Amino acid sequence: MEPSRHNAVQEPLDPDIGSLEAVRRSWHGRAAQQWPVLGAVSLGGALGAAARYGASLIWPSAGAFPWTTLVINVLGCAVIGVFMVVITDLWSAHRLVRPFFGTGVLGGFTTFSTYVVDIQLLIERGRAATALAYLTLTALSALAAVWASATLTRRLIERSTR
Repeated sequence: MEPSRHNAVQEPLDPDIGSLEAVRRSWHGRAAQQWPVLGAVSLGGALGAAARYGASLIWPSAGAFPWTTLVINVLGCAVIGVFMVVITDLWSAHRLVRPFFGTGVLGGFTTFSTYVVDIQLLIERGRAATALAYLTLTALSALAAVWASATLTRRLIERSTR
């Protein structure tokens, strides 16, 4: 008579991982450690989104071209370039600084989902050329902003440490 599946000895899922129970214990331990990170990202995201909303109230993009979204995304990318250089090359940050500010605040502030919606709306309004220009300008400007701000920040740090 074959043993039932419930009575069978648990085989390791993977020789490098161990038993199913060991995997469960490990996962629960890691999940408990992630709550502070989740809280930091959530708080930062709320602050970043509120700042973005405030910018859209101060400078609404009611015109033909979504300038507010473009400026917010480029500015956020420039700040992330500076921030990443500072916390990797200059300052040993607390483990929650990157999730709070980098992922949370800047992730909530920049709005690439709105960027995609803006492109879709421009196309729906028959402004495909403007949509293509906006798509290209935002992508290139955002990448250039990260690169330029990171490069400039590194040069400033090098110059100040000589």
